[in-house]
Amino acid sequence: MMEEPDVVIIGAGAAGTGAARTLAKAGLKTLVLEALDRKGGRASTKTAAGSVVDLGCGWLHSADRNPWTRIAGEIGIAVDRRSSAWGGQFRDLGFTASERDEAHIAFENWTERVSTTPPRSDIASDALDPADGWTSYLQALSGYISGDELERISCKDYAAYDGASTHFNWRVATGYGALVSAAMPVEAMVRLSTPVEAIGLDGRRVEVETAVGTVRARAVIVTTSTNILAGDTIRWPSALDAWREAAARLPLGANEKLFLEIIGSGPFEDETHLIGDPRDASTGSYYIRPFGQPVIECYFGGAGARAVAEQGHEAAFARATDQLAHLFGSDFRRNLRPLVASDWTRTASIGGAYSHALPGYSDARLTLAKSYDERVFFAGEATHTTDFSTAHGALQSGERAAREVIAALAG
Repeated sequence: MMEEPDVVIIGAGAAGTGAARTLAKAGLKTLVLEALDRKGGRASTKTAAGSVVDLGCGWLHSADRNPWTRIAGEIGIAVDRRSSAWGGQFRDLGFTASERDEAHIAFENWTERVSTTPPRSDIASDALDPADGWTSYLQALSGYISGDELERISCKDYAAYDGASTHFNWRVATGYGALVSAAMPVEAMVRLSTPVEAIGLDGRRVEVETAVGTVRARAVIVTTSTNILAGDTIRWPSALDAWREAAARLPLGANEKLFLEIIGSGPFEDETHLIGDPRDASTGSYYIRPFGQPVIECYFGGAGARAVAEQGHEAAFARATDQLAHLFGSDFRRNLRPLVASDWTRTASIGGAYSHALPGYSDARLTLAKSYDERVFFAGEATHTTDFSTAHGALQSGERAAREVIAALAG
């Protein structure tokens, strides 16, 4: 452990990386403590059977203004600016063009109501129009976008994100997780596999307790997920109860990815997409052969992702294969083989995907972003009021928290 660093950052994900980069430029001694055995947090790139896949965030959302686009250029990582196939339906299988038009209109109308005439309840499901016949489809989209059903989504929160989005979505072929990991500055000392057990306030110092020792610092930046902050994995001082209450109102949704390997030939064309069953709120979304690789990314959100966590990967792979076989034909089962899967819900140091505000509590993000006593600072995607749930929102929050630290220590 570094003796008496200026700042301890809890978490080596996108927020921790943003904070470390800013602190390094200011010349502050920084120690980053990460519970996982790798950097990146909820950005995680794996190589499996020769294919590069992102088990966490994969798209640079609002990419034309996303700072990760600039950082990628600075460190020599190419950004793929092609349009996403998401939203299309390969060969209209199971979801005709006219049905997609109807579903799209239903989604656009719901989005308009949420933004301009939201219900007084602030409950996103109260803005649904059951008469349009696409409630299950909109619930599926809510699972992908927010990780939960519309009954648990704040209209104000959703509208803030949607209004800020530029809808440009780009990728990096080498993986978003690899980009985030590569961006950690060499000046920061990073200790992996070092979960924090407790935070203590001692005089003007902050004590950060781990299994391998306790480190004292002038300030700490907390970038843990809201589920960890609100939970009991770490022992928090009672002085931070208001932040923990805010975190509880910004829970992580459920999102999981599975990757099927494509064996041999088949009808699976590069850069194509399918919704498994648009009438099923728990359906998978399938991105076929991204970057031409022989894989299918199977994405589940909300109820679908919770089923993955509850029933296990074997059942999840079987369900994904069943949906694809229903669309392409049962003969092609032999062309699909389980490859690798995420497990964010059961990752002890994270506990889910990304945050959403419960109805009536979108302002909890402002509370969570405040510092305590100019010693404890908070960052992470959940503290961003418009770019929450994204790696760039997390990065920007880390930069913001680091600037606050610099000002406080200078004072």
